[in-house]
Amino acid sequence: MPESKYNGRRAVTIENANLHVIVLPGGGHIAGIVDKRSGVNPLWSPPWKSVDPVTFDSAKNPEFGTGSDARLLAGIMGHNLCLDIFGGPSAEEEASGITPHGEGSVVAFDVTEGNGQLTMRALMPLAQIHFERRIELHGNAVRIVESAESLAAFDRPIGWTQHVTLGPPFLENGKTQFRASAGKSKVFESEFGTDAYLKTGAEFEWPLAPGKDGTYKDLRVMNLAPVSSGYTAHAMDESRETAFFTAWSPTSKVSVGYIWKRADFPWLGIWEENRSRTGSPWNGVSLTRGMEFGASPYPESRKEAVERGRMLGVPTFRWLPAGTRVEAEYWVIVQQADAPVENLDWPA
Repeated sequence: MPESKYNGRRAVTIENANLHVIVLPGGGHIAGIVDKRSGVNPLWSPPWKSVDPVTFDSAKNPEFGTGSDARLLAGIMGHNLCLDIFGGPSAEEEASGITPHGEGSVVAFDVTEGNGQLTMRALMPLAQIHFERRIELHGNAVRIVESAESLAAFDRPIGWTQHVTLGPPFLENGKTQFRASAGKSKVFESEFGTDAYLKTGAEFEWPLAPGKDGTYKDLRVMNLAPVSSGYTAHAMDESRETAFFTAWSPTSKVSVGYIWKRADFPWLGIWEENRSRTGSPWNGVSLTRGMEFGASPYPESRKEAVERGRMLGVPTFRWLPAGTRVEAEYWVIVQQADAPVENLDWPA
């Protein structure tokens, strides 16, 4: 189908009167969900020049660092898929070619259009998974249906997370506001970067997280500090069948929200990178907030997630049975709003 360019990358788009959605065949990222009225795209575009992860070469692309995440960072943009792990690979998996967050963010996707929807398909040869994502537009909402089909003859534990990352100009320090159907929560169990400001491993109730300085930090507002880093995991409210988060910009008056079935994705991870990482390609200039909903609370190896088993009473991974196709559905709602959107209902 006809392709265009987005930030120098191959892109395919779908649009209606309200929204313009941009996807990248290289890595399958949803790079943009643009509100046409304001021209605002809430999703993060890295400040560095990215390349297609399929064509990434460590010798030719040293600007992305020397870590195992270099291929991921070369192509990351907006909303990327973490499958079949959420976090880093084990040493053995890395030696076998698995990159952080799995193949879902780095393989090539075939994108087709028909019946008013985009269909994205990819084979993950190392994970032995065939993945499909269908995108449909309904007014100011985007319906997304995903499926993961195991090509293996054995049941196995997997991570499956929607790594939704927001960025400027939508994201502003001390201004952008967030709401979520979160309850029991926990700070990452080790230092998350050199500028972590939350109390390591502390349990709390959303939205007030214990800070290292003895005060509570309101996670409903983007950190005002000039430099900070952090990660918190949030179990979704068990009294609801659906779970959601919203983010609102008081500058543009645009709200973006995701709603999903809690049974599919019982966790929301909030990742904050506020000009903290100084190595390549970050270089101390990136402002991002990840609102990452999925099957796992923390970005950690498959072995760690399985050995943890449960956290705050909620499973920390999900099963993909042998030769079975598993499906998940979620929606994105982008709308004009004069105040933070406090709740989302499943679209009719």
